[in-house]
Amino acid sequence: MPNSRPEFRERAQWAELMDNPCSREVLRACLRDIARSNRWTFAYWPLLRFLNTITIARRAWEGPLRILDVGCGYGDGLRRIERWAEQRRIDVELTGLDLNPDATVIAIEASQAESRIQKTRIQWVTGDVLRYAPERPPHLVLSSQFTHHLTEPQIVQFVQWMEMHAELGWLISDLSRAAVPYYFYRAFSKIMRLHSFVQHDGPVSIARSFVTADWQRMCSAAGLNEQSFAIQSWKPARLCVARSKLPSGRNPL
Repeated sequence: MPNSRPEFRERAQWAELMDNPCSREVLRACLRDIARSNRWTFAYWPLLRFLNTITIARRAWEGPLRILDVGCGYGDGLRRIERWAEQRRIDVELTGLDLNPDATVIAIEASQAESRIQKTRIQWVTGDVLRYAPERPPHLVLSSQFTHHLTEPQIVQFVQWMEMHAELGWLISDLSRAAVPYYFYRAFSKIMRLHSFVQHDGPVSIARSFVTADWQRMCSAAGLNEQSFAIQSWKPARLCVARSKLPSGRNPL
């Protein structure tokens, strides 16, 4: 991590260690610790709230609810969604998409270890989302802690891709750029003895993330009007952007 203090008024341009090539063993250890951090910081809450809101209207789709998770990493988010669906007796088809083939292998291994009783319903795919063409369009597209790895033009393209392919709506759940969570996570990750890459990349991810004005600008550039999407903060240090295509117009967050 650079020695200079971040200027939170603007997005930091620092590099993350996990964006560089590393062994599968190192990546597995990092992704496992990120999953632990996700549990401790309630990272799944906005995902589940979004799903609860959208699925109130169960007649909005036919057959299994198709959910695509972009930048799925360790796959812990989709496995949590799988349990959510089981508890509510909602038939789902879950797909995890990641650009890194090692992450796909690691997600498969972790899912097999957690699904000893019942075969998992998650399909894991390696690929670039902007080139991904599923046989059937997903009802919902989700991403968690993914967009801060992209440039603003790439995010605009990603939003446009979701608008084109997601039949019922989409959710971006990412970090929020601010000083308090930045310095808190620097201390927290050391105290909890997370992997050294995670200790470095966690604060960097926060400094590389976006604020509300950024998301308003990028969604506008993608062709959305302000009434068609919702932006909401979630504690701790999370900022979500959601879009519901249901006719009710209810805030999906």
